[in-house]
Amino acid sequence: MPKERPLWRGAAFRLCLLSAALFLCLQLGMRRSWCPEKSRDPAAAAARAPAPSRGAEQRPGAVAVAGGGRRRVTYVRSGRRGSAATACCAPQPPGGRRRKTVRWHIELQPWASPTPSLNYEASRFLKYISTSQISCEHTNLNSLKGYSETAKKPWSVCLDERFSLIHRIRNKQCRLYSLGLSNNDNQFELSMANSGCEVHRFDPSIKSAHIQEGRHLWYHRLSIDWRDPNPAIAAHKLHSNTKKLGTVLNEFGHQKIDVLKADVESAEWKILENLILEDVVEQIGQLVFEVHIHWPGFEVSGNDSTVVRYWYSLLRELELKDFRLFHTYKDLSKPQMFLKKEAFNASSCYTLSWVNTRWK
Repeated sequence: MPKERPLWRGAAFRLCLLSAALFLCLQLGMRRSWCPEKSRDPAAAAARAPAPSRGAEQRPGAVAVAGGGRRRVTYVRSGRRGSAATACCAPQPPGGRRRKTVRWHIELQPWASPTPSLNYEASRFLKYISTSQISCEHTNLNSLKGYSETAKKPWSVCLDERFSLIHRIRNKQCRLYSLGLSNNDNQFELSMANSGCEVHRFDPSIKSAHIQEGRHLWYHRLSIDWRDPNPAIAAHKLHSNTKKLGTVLNEFGHQKIDVLKADVESAEWKILENLILEDVVEQIGQLVFEVHIHWPGFEVSGNDSTVVRYWYSLLRELELKDFRLFHTYKDLSKPQMFLKKEAFNASSCYTLSWVNTRWK
């Protein structure tokens, strides 16, 4: 009788073992695909990340570039006086700053009277822009280095000790943005630059993209608008460069503006509306605006009473953002016109200054 072979040496048993091994391998492979590696601990990653350099925001010419999970700070060297195309502000990559939800319209204030009336609207508006809301004892630049009385207009900033501007000037940490259109009256900007402020003047009429004059003053061939241009249209216009102020801040890597001065010949109403709707105004310490009321302004529509209500509502929005009017100047050298009428004893041009009472 032939000797019986052990079971473990049989072909069927070996086939069963092979099948079991294949099944286990498949199970392990599927588990790895279903359960990816857990993300690293964000707290530990934050602890390992390098800390941002101190003074990146305060030092003039410092540009923060966000990318790859790190924050790189580049300090730009000053060029020669009057040199053209000085690269003062390297652009930031898009997406570096998280944007807030944008409103499309401001909240209009109730009518000044039970029925819409130009007389009531004009009376309320003119009283509002002619009355200071907060007192400021030091409103000129007499105490600053390099100040000259040759300035053609009273561009007033509040230098009281209770607000931060005077302290930032002393510490050489202030920043001024000046919006203008072919205006030769630059004494205010020169005085602020001579006092140590970082000054950026935006004027679309200059010949070069960027010009540095002295150590702290830059000129940019840029027009600040209430909207960014259509890229397809802008590409066909030589030297045409208009941008919103929020876009410029992102590209320059600037988080704050201590003073925003604007003399933009009736574009101020829509620019101010854009600053409010996109919350850019919260990044500004003081506003010094020349406002024009001899006509509604660019792209401001409606009948006269509706236009004045819109102007008034814009200024009330500033008040809701904790801005207070501390200086008002009625320019008697300009035509005494109000919406193309010689009425209400109004000038066509007023210079208004606000301080952000929450500014740190």
